[in-house]
Amino acid sequence: MLALLSAGADLEEILEDYPYLEEADVRACLKYASLQADHAILVAA
Repeated sequence: MLALLSAGADLEEILEDYPYLEEADVRACLKYASLQADHAILVAA
């Protein structure tokens, strides 16, 4: 889903191609991705 969005697909296209998804599913995916990208990465020295 993230690949589709980054390639320029809009919400309507995604929901049309994947009718079993809802808008809330797309938003949940974006929220999950943003949470994963927003955490510290610790590197052992």
